[in-house]
Amino acid sequence: MNLYKLLLHKMQAMIEDKITRLYNMKRSAEGGGGNDKIEAQHSKGKLTARERIDLLLDQNTFLEIDKYVTHRNDDPGTKKYYGDGLITGFGTVNGRQVFIYAYDFTILGGSLGEMAAKKIVKIMDHAMKAGAPLIGILDSGGARIQEGVMSLDGYGDIFFRNTMASGVIPQITASIGPCAGGAVYSPAMTDFVLMVENVGQMFVTGPEVVKEVLSQEVSFEELGGARTHATKSGVAHFIAKNEYDCMDKIKKLLSYLPQNNAEEPLLIESNDDPNRIDGNLVNILPENPYQQYDMKEIIKSVVDSAEFLEVHELFAENIIVGFARMAGRAVGIVANQPLYLAGALDINSSNKAARFIRFCDAFNIPIITLVDTPGYLPGTDQEHNGIIRHGSKLLSAYCESTVPKITCIIGKAYGGAYIAMGSKNLRADINYAWPTAEIAVLGPEAAITIIHRRDLKQSPDALATKKKLAKEYRDKFANPYIAAEKGTIDLVIDPMETRPMIIRGLDALATKREARPWKKHENMNL
Repeated sequence: MNLYKLLLHKMQAMIEDKITRLYNMKRSAEGGGGNDKIEAQHSKGKLTARERIDLLLDQNTFLEIDKYVTHRNDDPGTKKYYGDGLITGFGTVNGRQVFIYAYDFTILGGSLGEMAAKKIVKIMDHAMKAGAPLIGILDSGGARIQEGVMSLDGYGDIFFRNTMASGVIPQITASIGPCAGGAVYSPAMTDFVLMVENVGQMFVTGPEVVKEVLSQEVSFEELGGARTHATKSGVAHFIAKNEYDCMDKIKKLLSYLPQNNAEEPLLIESNDDPNRIDGNLVNILPENPYQQYDMKEIIKSVVDSAEFLEVHELFAENIIVGFARMAGRAVGIVANQPLYLAGALDINSSNKAARFIRFCDAFNIPIITLVDTPGYLPGTDQEHNGIIRHGSKLLSAYCESTVPKITCIIGKAYGGAYIAMGSKNLRADINYAWPTAEIAVLGPEAAITIIHRRDLKQSPDALATKKKLAKEYRDKFANPYIAAEKGTIDLVIDPMETRPMIIRGLDALATKREARPWKKHENMNL
């Protein structure tokens, strides 16, 4: 009996030792690179990777995997840390399952080695199998130099899975620190990139290399900061003021998206009357069709509770894209913005709108298009840089999309831009127009300059003659009723009824199914 108690005591001691070892390892893994590195992170005004995950996910829902992975590098000068500079796992955001990875800058500068890459690949595979959104949080020094080609191979494996996941599950990336070299291509392959102002940085080659090769002095922020990528390159879809704002934006964005491409976005109850009309809507338009006005006022008037999540707000501002709800249903909005370049289409706006349309189509989000555009932006800069090639992307995006598409022409819709902005011929389902719509090959002034060139030259008062002829052209040709007679406009509507008319269209199209010819993929003119 005594021997039995002795053996039992030894067994209990062994178990306790093993459990103690587990908790020591757990404490070590959760300690990141150590208190000094954590304090250094905080001194820069940055949260740690674990703090970021806790901020984003619902409380006590995060389950970490590969917590005790370490690198395989045999270099004695490289210390081994549990987790290998990366945290991966899954949890919920507002009750919805998501998979997540976050670089830990406190461990080897968040550099990516072979095993860290394998962790990302594993969590990406889990997200694909589960059909749930994937969220990446970047704060990394890039490829781990000590691991050479194995680090580069890791990026290649990640890029492949980014491509396989594209259009299958939503992929969202938050840049809350440095991201350099080949590492920047993974976020660029995801659906949405958020960058924290004065913190997030992305560039293929850093300022030192730029100075060495091109003798150009440029700061980190100027080269690849949040504002640069939000306004110039278009890499960043959203700018966040700080990390808290960044996580709030991710949560808001997720609320409009389905879990995967086989599901519909969540339909929520709306307190905004679907039959609500707005008698002031038409007053937003100026009497002179060539004066500026803010299209966002119209958008906010027709969507639920005036809530509109704009995407790429600071990039290609002559077109507006973003998410809203109508009668509780998530929709994607595409609209010309007369405040910038008169709402004309150009290279950047075509790219911006085309990619947004393709995202909406991939994830079963109906597309609402509001049109007021004088045409494509003219000039040698646009032509030489490929407006023909880039502009065709917008045509392709509308043509290949099969989700419900409702277009409303509010003002000008001239020439090729009329066709490109969700016209009936690109297979929009319902095409409305306001009485103020002007649909024509050319604007009245440009048209009569060509048609009546001789009359204008011979007229003693060319300006008065031009105004008279332009009015006659506008009354006879540039109005929505000609298009309505031909069936390319389904209905001319009272502006104040825009919201209920769109919602009724969405209700009618809720069960829409439309086939396309089988093919591996479209050969879009990239």
